[in-house]
Amino acid sequence: MFSKILIANRGEIACRVMRTAARMGIRTVAVYSDADADALHTLTADEAVRIGPAPVSDSYLRIEAIIDACKRTGAEAVHPGYGFLSENPAFAERLAAQGIAFIGPSAKAIRAMGLKDAAKRLMQDAGVPVVPGYHGEGQDPDQLLVEAQQIGFPVLIKARAGGGGKGMRRVDLKEEFADALASARSEGEKSFGDGHVLIEKYVGRPRHVEVQVFADRHNPPVYLFERDCSLQRRHQKVIEEAPAPGMTAGMRAAMGEAAVRAAATIGYEGAGTVEFLVDASDGLRTDRFYFMEMNTRLQVEHPVTEAITGVDLVEWQIRAAAGEAVVPAQDDLEFLGHAFEARIYAEDAAKGFLPATGRLERMVMPDRTARIDTGVREGDTVTAHYDPMIAKVIVHDRTRAAALIKLRAALDGTRIAGTVTNVEFLRALAADPGFADGDVDTGLIERGMDRFVPVEAVSAEAETLAALMAIGLPGETADGPWGTLLGWRAWGVAQHSVTILRMGEPVEARIRIHAPGRYGVRIDGVVREVVLGMQGRVEIDGRRLSAEMLWRGHDILVLMDGEAFTYGTRDPLAVAAGPGPGPGGDAILAPMPGAILSVAAKAGEVVEMGQTVIVMEAMKMEQSLKAPRAGTIAEVMVGAGDQVGDGDTLVTLTPDE
Repeated sequence: MFSKILIANRGEIACRVMRTAARMGIRTVAVYSDADADALHTLTADEAVRIGPAPVSDSYLRIEAIIDACKRTGAEAVHPGYGFLSENPAFAERLAAQGIAFIGPSAKAIRAMGLKDAAKRLMQDAGVPVVPGYHGEGQDPDQLLVEAQQIGFPVLIKARAGGGGKGMRRVDLKEEFADALASARSEGEKSFGDGHVLIEKYVGRPRHVEVQVFADRHNPPVYLFERDCSLQRRHQKVIEEAPAPGMTAGMRAAMGEAAVRAAATIGYEGAGTVEFLVDASDGLRTDRFYFMEMNTRLQVEHPVTEAITGVDLVEWQIRAAAGEAVVPAQDDLEFLGHAFEARIYAEDAAKGFLPATGRLERMVMPDRTARIDTGVREGDTVTAHYDPMIAKVIVHDRTRAAALIKLRAALDGTRIAGTVTNVEFLRALAADPGFADGDVDTGLIERGMDRFVPVEAVSAEAETLAALMAIGLPGETADGPWGTLLGWRAWGVAQHSVTILRMGEPVEARIRIHAPGRYGVRIDGVVREVVLGMQGRVEIDGRRLSAEMLWRGHDILVLMDGEAFTYGTRDPLAVAAGPGPGPGGDAILAPMPGAILSVAAKAGEVVEMGQTVIVMEAMKMEQSLKAPRAGTIAEVMVGAGDQVGDGDTLVTLTPDE
């Protein structure tokens, strides 16, 4: 067994591997970029080695820097986590050449499944069903269009080296094909260094069901049952569960045996996942599932499999890489109950799930009722350099219905403030009746966006507390001697007026101080009586609330009943300066820090409302920035390759007369 391993990753997965290693008595080494010098994974490890600046190409993708870290610390093995170098065969080969164990499959197995087109041809030869499509070498756009027409629209264009939805485009019409092809190729080249694509038939009511497989050098592969990952947005998984709802014993056996056959075909060792596309238009049928790809690594959603089987997959990975026999006979494997995993991201669901950044001013997770896998803690900053995942919430119970109740409760108990998150979106999704009935497919979220994407909430109670915060009252109660001073008057009742901003619009509030800790707040003609007591007690009109208020710059954050509300306050200097250009007016602003990929207009050019003017890359995703209205470009401030900050003005339009 290894005495020390290096984790060639960061964030949540690095911390998760370290927990298992510590339980096994194995020392761990972290690697970190300049942006992660004080990150949770860096501080959790027994040792840590700097490997470069923040960009992944200068740090987490530097093979030689990671090998050097192994040599400097004496690490005998490397766990790659997921992403980064986890499916890079050259990395596995370089480690082997240095006598360092790779906690994963062989370079040969990784290479066999690394390109989707070659993998599908291999699986077809092995008798594993594949989706109808074109997986050939020809890449001429005209030829690909002909292939797409022969398959029949709608089709999916997929980067053969892709993953996580990158380099994937759905095309419904012939006229859309050329633009979608160019976009998929561009994203494939930037994300994976490979613009080669394949074309597949788009299945009308698809479900994404994957099978966890495992093998060691002493035993043939087995399958640890399935996970349903159909709840996706932008081809990224949101909520996963195990087992798949509606799964029959016959279907489970057919898919499991196909997955094992796929792993055996390439001599697989370690943990892997075989992903299938299931045509659920006529229920779950053994002749309606198709091989999509094999992920030759640990999956983000592996905890739901661990929950129902009781197996620590990371421990199995480490033991198998050390040469131990860990795989039992297939008949000895069983599962119990049901598990869900919800991924919490810093992203704005109302803006097309645009990734967000920001400091985690408050982060309270329900770790007593759920398993929480995270790589951040309160006070950390979500940057534009890496994936915006904040945490994974995992629950398990005897039945699917009981587990879903736990998931809803866990999400209700999650409090995150300081950046936009998808928590409200997840709550709405977990409460959906169709999802509760197990009626899932990959189109469920898209069809229900009007139900799942929350309209920015208006809360009279939250506004009341924000108004008190704006004049400095919360916290200045009778708990201490200063609490009696703010409202003191020689005669009469102390009154204050304050303006807060609700979604940018002013809200006027008048506050009467009755006694220390007791206030009357008048907003929109309604007076609410507030009591702020000891130990954070908050009461409005006789109703006890679970609430917390804090400042973030000029904004006030109110966390109440599991929701986060943000209210602005007027900065006198900003008011004096007057309004500047903003979205929906005369300018296009950067929605977050990132890099400009292309500029599609120049000064003097006339553009239509909604026309793409700038394409930028942030958090490994392309964002198309569009003209807020029809007009003439006045000035373009950036060019391809420029780095921009959050809120930077990129393009201005001539004033609208």
